[in-house]
Amino acid sequence: MWYTAVAAGSFRRYATYRTATVAGVFTNTVFGFIVAYTYIALWTERPHLGGYGEPEALTFVWTAQALLAASALLYGGGIDELQERIRSGDIAVDLYRPADLQLWWLSADLGRAGFQLVGRGVVPLAVGALCFPLALPGDALTWLTFLFSVTLGLLVGFALRYLVALASFWLLDGSGLALISGLACMFFSGMVLPLRAFPGALADVAQLLPWAAILQVPVDVLVGTRTGGSLLRGLAFQAAWGVALLALGRLVQAAATRKVVVQGG
Repeated sequence: MWYTAVAAGSFRRYATYRTATVAGVFTNTVFGFIVAYTYIALWTERPHLGGYGEPEALTFVWTAQALLAASALLYGGGIDELQERIRSGDIAVDLYRPADLQLWWLSADLGRAGFQLVGRGVVPLAVGALCFPLALPGDALTWLTFLFSVTLGLLVGFALRYLVALASFWLLDGSGLALISGLACMFFSGMVLPLRAFPGALADVAQLLPWAAILQVPVDVLVGTRTGGSLLRGLAFQAAWGVALLALGRLVQAAATRKVVVQGG
């Protein structure tokens, strides 16, 4: 199928950047140590902050580093390439392909994320587990559920970035919006601090936003904070945001396609 080939090609493409991958692993690991010791100091002063013990908090740190590139928590993830194609007008070529634009880029993003999850995710998490007391599960079912939750998070993350990229059809330069989107993702995904540790109503609101589906929910699944009904609600929350945002992306894509036709693209 078209989209399987696109995903496989994207995986191979990112696999060729070996030096960048090694540098990324090193950077993620170093930042993991910096943030981990910051969390240790914070949880020493505020034990059980957000309902997490220190092992759960440290697991949050290293899981975030493991998912940083795969989930594009700081933006990027190949969607910046789509923005440039829109800006340059090369998107007209993409629209002539016998494939759906959204599914094409989703397939490419999943291929990229698959490589980044293996290439840049495994080592930092393994280093963290060796150097710190992490709350990692011992059963395969929890790991499989975690990977499923990560996949749902990848769909939500792509859908958000795709909407930002499509805005370039109307903006002369979408880099400002991309920067704002990246900052929002970093803050509201839990990358800076677990959303459960936010004060008061801010924690409740933040956990209802789509960015929570990218990191907060998968980590809660991994550390066992979500089980039973809570687990099902968390997965349903991710799936609902994924479907809603992808559907919105199709509507915006349709409007953008009409704009290209009107402009003679």
